[in-house]
Amino acid sequence: MGKENQTYLTEFILLGLSSDQHTQVLLFVVFLIIYLLTVSGNLLIIVLVNADSRLHTPMYFFLKNLSFADLCFSTSIVPQMLLHFLVMRKTISFARCSIQMVFFLVAAATESSLLAVMSYDRYVAVCKPLHYSTIMTQRSCVQLAVVSWVSGAFVCLVDATFTLCLPYQGRNVINHYFCEPPALLKLASTDTYKAEMALFSMGVVILLAHVSLILVSYYNILSTVLRMQSGEGRFKVFFTCGSHLTVVIFYYGSTIFTYMRPNSKKMNEGDKVISVFYSVITSMMNPFIYSLRNKDVKAAFRKAFGRQ
Repeated sequence: MGKENQTYLTEFILLGLSSDQHTQVLLFVVFLIIYLLTVSGNLLIIVLVNADSRLHTPMYFFLKNLSFADLCFSTSIVPQMLLHFLVMRKTISFARCSIQMVFFLVAAATESSLLAVMSYDRYVAVCKPLHYSTIMTQRSCVQLAVVSWVSGAFVCLVDATFTLCLPYQGRNVINHYFCEPPALLKLASTDTYKAEMALFSMGVVILLAHVSLILVSYYNILSTVLRMQSGEGRFKVFFTCGSHLTVVIFYYGSTIFTYMRPNSKKMNEGDKVISVFYSVITSMMNPFIYSLRNKDVKAAFRKAFGRQ
């Protein structure tokens, strides 16, 4: 018995979103549609930005990076979810669990950085239009994108190291639909205080700092808009800012709820539903909110597919 207790786990069982068979079939259809929309929407953005010279601007450069991050984000989670909706035994090896966690963390942290960078880009465009071309140069845009991806890799390194280096023995049932650090920590067979503090610290750096930058940027944008004489221009910026802030609330609100609170030993159904917002829904919403309603993107689409 003592020898068995010292054996480290080689696989986990994911409970998923529901144990009811009929509900799982319904969820399979829903998440398949969401995934297809996510992949097609984000791939379309990447293709159009690369193909149309009119979209070779800082805003669309960052949107292309965001779309790629969303593809990585969604693909690291949803295909496995779809498979598990169709099988009885929802297992994942420790190695696959680790790989999924790494891709998820890199994509999630990078997306957080890119959303903050994009809010800064909009701030410069609206509040400092005469200096926009000198501030948002090609060099500075590339540097900001590189910093976003490097920061994502750094957060991943810290979170994954503190989570995966803990011993996991005995219980192997994860009450979640993918291998996320807070869910995995609940199975650790040792004290998780240091790992929890590491996740919290990275949350402060990558979440709260970025939310603060976004809120300051949009506050300045709205202050500038209120001084505009044109009612049409004011409405356009308000409409755009409102859409962007919707994504911010969905993404950061649900992520902060998960990563910035004490780690309880049980994960309830509400926690899993909240995780769906930042791990699945926002990757589908981003292309439609940030790009596909834009007249420049619509013009690029018509040009690319021969529709005048």
